[in-house]
Amino acid sequence: MTTAIIPGSFDPVTNGHVDIIRRSSQMFDQVITAVMHNSSKKPLFSLDEKLELLRLSTEGIDNLEIKAFDGLLAEFARKEGATVLVKGLRSVTDYEYEIPMAVMNREINIELETVFLPTSPQYRALSSSIIKEVARFDAVPQGLVPAPVEKALKQKLSGR
Repeated sequence: MTTAIIPGSFDPVTNGHVDIIRRSSQMFDQVITAVMHNSSKKPLFSLDEKLELLRLSTEGIDNLEIKAFDGLLAEFARKEGATVLVKGLRSVTDYEYEIPMAVMNREINIELETVFLPTSPQYRALSSSIIKEVARFDAVPQGLVPAPVEKALKQKLSGR
């Protein structure tokens, strides 16, 4: 059985993330979406909110688990019995950033392979950062984030 991990901060989860998760779930026996907890960053959504939004956004994917982690991704993968990391690539810039990370993860955990999935064309320019920036101006374009995320963004940012 092959277990793959899809790591990210998911602040917030986008339809691009969901697309990579769904496609990965068709390729691997078990998929873990690993939400990184980085205490040095100030996220828009709390860790619990991100976990819940991911759960709501990926309902119906039976071979998916959603977990939080803190620390080294390669060590988390070892603990979970995962042998594959899945990373979505939007552009060559993502590739150039991810290659050194893949090499380092492999140095830490020799069992761990990184698989790159090209992002579906409609999500190539999409990022959580762009979504947050646009949402700050009360404009969340439809079709770029799952419905639960759109609702949560509106609620979160209306209370500013």
